[in-house]
Amino acid sequence: MLESLVRITSILLLVLSQVTQGQQRLSSSVDKPNTCIVSPAPNGTDSAPAIIDAFNRCGRHSASRGKVVFTNTTYTIASVMNTTNLSNVDIDLQGTLSWNNSDISYWLSNSLPVGYQNQSSAWLFGGKDIRWDGHGHGTLNGNGQVWYDFNNGSSNYPGRPHQITITGTKDSVFEGIRFIQSQMWTMTVIHSENVLLENIYVNNTDTEHGPGFNYSLIVNTDGADTVYANNITFRGWTVENGDDSIAMKANSTNILIENCNFYTGLGVAIGSIGQYDGAFETIENVTARNISITNMPFGAYIKTWTGISTGSPPNGGGGGLGFASNLTFTNFTLHNATGIFLITQCTSYNGITGNCDTSKFNLRNIKLEGWKGFASSAVTASMQCSAASPCTGIEIVDVEDGIVDPVNGTRPVNFLCDSVVDSVGFNCTGPPWVESNRR
Repeated sequence: MLESLVRITSILLLVLSQVTQGQQRLSSSVDKPNTCIVSPAPNGTDSAPAIIDAFNRCGRHSASRGKVVFTNTTYTIASVMNTTNLSNVDIDLQGTLSWNNSDISYWLSNSLPVGYQNQSSAWLFGGKDIRWDGHGHGTLNGNGQVWYDFNNGSSNYPGRPHQITITGTKDSVFEGIRFIQSQMWTMTVIHSENVLLENIYVNNTDTEHGPGFNYSLIVNTDGADTVYANNITFRGWTVENGDDSIAMKANSTNILIENCNFYTGLGVAIGSIGQYDGAFETIENVTARNISITNMPFGAYIKTWTGISTGSPPNGGGGGLGFASNLTFTNFTLHNATGIFLITQCTSYNGITGNCDTSKFNLRNIKLEGWKGFASSAVTASMQCSAASPCTGIEIVDVEDGIVDPVNGTRPVNFLCDSVVDSVGFNCTGPPWVESNRR
């Protein structure tokens, strides 16, 4: 009897031990929820180390989700940040990240390479399954006035940092974030796929000069640029700046821009592209719809480099190959625009003009439809395409009849063309405008 009891007890202990070991293995294999609340560094000192630490501790999960919280306070950023390879993380931005640009030489020497055009960034950010919510008031303030004054209209000043670069990012959502006075481009979306950026506010305007200020002095303050990116959606954006509102660059495919309001900049941009001699690049399946344009030279434009390579990027180049195709611009509303639509294949930033017929980068299957509003121009579209690879399949319908010159009440009946074939909905009435070399 005693011997049987001992045997049963031993069996029970063995089973209990195995169950306990199994529970331990299960516990160790599953990520536990993990929340990091970032505390700002004292007395306005650099909070970047604390932010990087929070993402290192709470920003990489597999089975469960982590969370990084920025409370309703100000975090000073005085050094570069690299928070990439994140996974399954929620970002709750209640406060303001405020960049300290008092030491410009630091940023010029330490900004992080973006991996395109020799551009650089103050913050490399990315990963998979990220959910970033700014609640409509969470802010990234680049305090870019220092940069606007320092740069004084120079194009692509070496080392001048983008505010944030979304890199290597997949299946992620960014919403309700405000960007104020970005140092250069507000954001670059690069090497990324399946990303939604919704209800974003960008204001990169000069705050130290009065009415009549020349916005060309705050060049390269783009709202967003896509590079090597697929299936990216920009929805509900408001952008006020001095350059491209949103621009698609090399190997941008399946891009949707919708329900946006753009002010004072250059509108929706395709390019520039064709900058790298002999490189084959594409921009394909881009749709921009329900767009409001205010105080701009045009609603949308397309720009490629010439076929002659001169200098090196970002301010030189040319000779690139490839195509841009299936570009659709519908339901644009213009307010106080000076032009409507532009194509140029003459881009050269080294002061060289001409060579507009040399680009072998092809533009095709482009459609404008359902535009309306007010523009002080007699020209619906100026299209300087390249004789080396003419533009084909450009369709413009229901555009000129919906746009009125606010001064004299006339409509833009002219279509200025060079090397445009197989057009639909219009006839060319004269040669295009002289290339303005506008960035």
